[in-house]
Amino acid sequence: MDSDITYWYEGVCPQSGELLKLPRTQLVETIAGELMHQLASNEVYSRGGKMYGVLLGETKSRQQQVIKAFSGLLNGNSTVEGWVPPIPGRDRLFIEESLTLAKLAAIKQELIALQDIWAQQQYDLLAKEFEKKSHELTLLHNRRKQDRQQQRQRFDLEALEQLNEQSRLDGIERKLFKRERDAALKPLKAQSEIFSARKLELKQQRKALSRQLQAQLHENLWLTNFAGESLALTDLILGGIPTGTGECCAPKLLHYAATIGLKPLAIAEFWWGSPSIDKVQGQFYGACEERCQPLMGFLLSGLPSAPIVNDTPLTILYEDEWLIAVNKPPKLLSVPGRYSRGNESVAGLLGLATVHRLDYETSGILLLARDRATHRHLSIQFQQRKVRKVYEAILAGVVNSESGTINLPLWGDPTNRPYQKVDFTLGKPSLTQYKLLTTTNGRSRLEFLPLTGRSHQLRVHSVDKQGLGLPILGDLLYGCTEAKRLHLHARKLCFEHPQSKEMICLQTETPF
Repeated sequence: MDSDITYWYEGVCPQSGELLKLPRTQLVETIAGELMHQLASNEVYSRGGKMYGVLLGETKSRQQQVIKAFSGLLNGNSTVEGWVPPIPGRDRLFIEESLTLAKLAAIKQELIALQDIWAQQQYDLLAKEFEKKSHELTLLHNRRKQDRQQQRQRFDLEALEQLNEQSRLDGIERKLFKRERDAALKPLKAQSEIFSARKLELKQQRKALSRQLQAQLHENLWLTNFAGESLALTDLILGGIPTGTGECCAPKLLHYAATIGLKPLAIAEFWWGSPSIDKVQGQFYGACEERCQPLMGFLLSGLPSAPIVNDTPLTILYEDEWLIAVNKPPKLLSVPGRYSRGNESVAGLLGLATVHRLDYETSGILLLARDRATHRHLSIQFQQRKVRKVYEAILAGVVNSESGTINLPLWGDPTNRPYQKVDFTLGKPSLTQYKLLTTTNGRSRLEFLPLTGRSHQLRVHSVDKQGLGLPILGDLLYGCTEAKRLHLHARKLCFEHPQSKEMICLQTETPF
């Protein structure tokens, strides 16, 4: 019964383009609750927090079976009796991994040793002392100079000569001080620079070794789905692969179930142990967006596909055998959310993978691909900023300029999702061009051209004081309650067709 389903694990089959789904049900949550009781009886599991998961499946003889998994390592071990084994691949790299880890450990020890080098410490100490003396000497000479300037107005020629002599002596004192400072610091500075260069070299070596090891691991981690297909992580995720991909509970459970012929009926993941930034002990969570969600379509392949809903609120703007573009209404997700079902998102309604996303409250043009090759081609265009996106918005106030560019880095605080903010330390580069269209009744209608595609980019660049300083009308999240909907619409989208190589430009009317 759908009423028993609390979450859907979903993914688009890379071969057929069909939406595949596996539920989290109240029954599997009850089974997970029994595992929580077992974990609670052993304090070892409460020391460090991590994700755990259970999968309820059906054997070939139609007997129900439960398997369980943990993310990463459990008490330092990847293989623990009674738990699903890790996805195979790391064992093939045992020698290479051991050698690399030994090199990394040696680099770490050398870096620690470099922190205690006497020359570096002595240079830092003396540099501070000379900086303090230089400041004091400058203050003293400035006071003397001011005194001499006042005295020159009152004294005779002989007295002026004495004042000039004092000025000359101050100059000599400064030169002597600089000689003393240089004599003391230059040898130490030379040694310090050698050590600094070595530290930089070691850090670069460490980074390169870590990347090399991670790349080798990803090439050797092969996942199997229910269609009997096996692929390496590098074939499943294009571009950079986040560290820890393939080590989470859901991929381990689905891979293992596929290899032993266990048909999955439901799956549940929960956090246990010390709380993290966004995880609480005993709470259930869905597939993580960066590591697990990109694998779901492949891992679920071979299971019955989810039905495609034909009665949708979507207007099709363009369609062919490779892709489809729709006019998404506001208050509809682009892709399934953590607690939503398939028919509550554009991807779920059409059974296709979106190439990019629009916020839940934003309306406008959304592009979806019918096959993996098309999805990859279009995704690369977005990544390389070759797609022209034009938005239209109404701001709750009057802007002070006709046009301009906003360059403010954005960061999403994991403790305050989905809120984004400007952060020059942690933020990612974010660039928006804008042009004023009209101003009516104290409100400005603008055209936005986002040159990057950060979450909530236009909304934050609008409301932040360093940007336009005005919220988009109806943006409840960022403080505007003057309208029932967010007045932001993706009006135009231009891209190169993956097959014909022609430039496709799609437009819609702004609904406000």
